Amino acid sequence: MVFAQSSKDLEDDPRGTKMVDAKMVHSPIITYASMLSLLSLCPPFVILLWYTMVHADGSIYQTFDYLRQHGLQGFIDVWPRPTAIAWKIIAAYAAFEAALQLLLPGRRVEGPISPAGNKPVYKANGLAAYAVTLITYLGLWCGFVFLIPLVELPGGFSSLLEKKFCFSIGVWDIQPCNRGHVAPSSTDSGSCGNVIIDFYWGMELYPRIGKNFDIKVFTNCRFGMMSWAVLAVTYCIKQYEANGEVADSMLVNTALMLIYVTKFFWWEAGYWNTMDIAHDRAGFYICWGCLVWVPSIYTSPGMYLVNHPINLGIQLSLYILVAGILCIYINYDCDRQRQEFRRTNGKCLIWGKAPSKIVASYTTTSGETKSSLLLTSGWWGLSRHFHYVPEISAAFFWTVPALFNHFLPYFYVVFLTILLLDRAKRDDDRCRSNKAKGTGNTGNYIARRFPTEFYLASTEILDGPFPSSPTNLHWLYMKV
Repeated sequence: MVFAQSSKDLEDDPRGTKMVDAKMVHSPIITYASMLSLLSLCPPFVILLWYTMVHADGSIYQTFDYLRQHGLQGFIDVWPRPTAIAWKIIAAYAAFEAALQLLLPGRRVEGPISPAGNKPVYKANGLAAYAVTLITYLGLWCGFVFLIPLVELPGGFSSLLEKKFCFSIGVWDIQPCNRGHVAPSSTDSGSCGNVIIDFYWGMELYPRIGKNFDIKVFTNCRFGMMSWAVLAVTYCIKQYEANGEVADSMLVNTALMLIYVTKFFWWEAGYWNTMDIAHDRAGFYICWGCLVWVPSIYTSPGMYLVNHPINLGIQLSLYILVAGILCIYINYDCDRQRQEFRRTNGKCLIWGKAPSKIVASYTTTSGETKSSLLLTSGWWGLSRHFHYVPEISAAFFWTVPALFNHFLPYFYVVFLTILLLDRAKRDDDRCRSNKAKGTGNTGNYIARRFPTEFYLASTEILDGPFPSSPTNLHWLYMKV
């Protein structure tokens, strides 16, 4: 569903808090069915994935057969029950990460200008928080001061999942919606008048508690991505506790995941300029997705390997490890090229020579015309969003140590491919909706495809403000 507002409407309502002269592209039935499906199906899917990995030997058929025999009652029986210690673990972990976010030193970083003219300010201390978290966690284990439910993972993981559902929805999904109604953190906020859409999509672009605690940085980076690393290490520990050793398949999986997450926190300031932060509001799909979906689904290959220790051999392990590291590096180098190009306003060298570029203009929600540069050299000369190719490939390489006895470990690779294709399409739609104008070949550049016709050819023309009004709902469609 897409709504378009006239310039007069935006002048009368610069925060986009009402829908005037709206035009629908997708039917309301399709839009609401999609949102309600994601709201209702994603949480139970996470539980069923855990059950299949832990109690059904990774076999989808076994889980299906169990549900066929026991029906709804069988699903209720596998749903985790509340435990006090799980609540304590979630609360302690959240408080620890929040304290690191606030207290650790870091350089000042400014985000892109928002549609309402706001420029968010961040403290770049993610890499320090990442190091402190892993050192503290491993120190607790080595010092035998270890949390019992984590040692019992993945079995005890179910109770933690249930608490994270409640924690994410009760604290980090509903809270931004309430603040968006009562006391928004900035003028980049507003309601579309529909409580379901407000909950799913969110009402604030940059919600904060106080002046310095950014909610999206916490949910996306310090809780979600940090949990990815913590759980990857935890699965290693669980396999060691169970078998007295860690299989080389688990070591490759964990090493690649940790390298990827380390790369993320090294590049965290760049992440604050991406769609997740600079465009997408703090609603269910961002908050719940990062608090629950990311730690649960993205680490699922490791969860599978806990009970399936596979010995690959030194040679195959090294091949997979090197290939995965290469993909992660290329993914990083793609982002590095773009950041350096933007930082120097195009006055830099890409692959040893001056970069080619497109000068694009766009119009903000206030009617102001601005220009931006589009890099068309280096990795970005191969195709727009080429960096998605090594990202998908890296996910494959940290999953392939599970081999091919079951499909479920590869669900994340399939999901990531769909997610990134959808994100590329949404980015393309955003650029077209902003009526970006280049030097004559922008349209052809947007449409460029890989020789294999694999569609990753959308563009990121604009590094300036993006429309974030909840009336532009085509960007939330199928985001989770």
